[in-house]
Amino acid sequence: MSLYSNDIVYFDLVPPLRYVGSNALRERFLDWFPRWSGPIGQELGQLDVAAGDAVAAAWMLIRARGILKTGAKVDYWVRVSNAFRRAGDRWTITHEHVSLPVDMRSRTAVLDLTP
Repeated sequence: MSLYSNDIVYFDLVPPLRYVGSNALRERFLDWFPRWSGPIGQELGQLDVAAGDAVAAAWMLIRARGILKTGAKVDYWVRVSNAFRRAGDRWTITHEHVSLPVDMRSRTAVLDLTP
């Protein structure tokens, strides 16, 4: 949690539309992590960064893998964008957006795309 600013705005795959503040994000993570039955694999792909003196942005693809406690196997790529702010010599994430592509005809997430 120390990577996130106290006023983080986080857009996740699941409702609500946004989580505001580090306490709300912490609660989201405390709900998310126990849903996994074992290790959670993450693979970083296609990272791009644009940085200035006090603000920066990064966008990437992340492959999420693992097995949920329900027995469901997870293995798909998500799109992630981050905004960062520097205060002194410390950078924090002030915004994060995690998304999946959506097939607009079926209105379902597309989980089988690879970079």
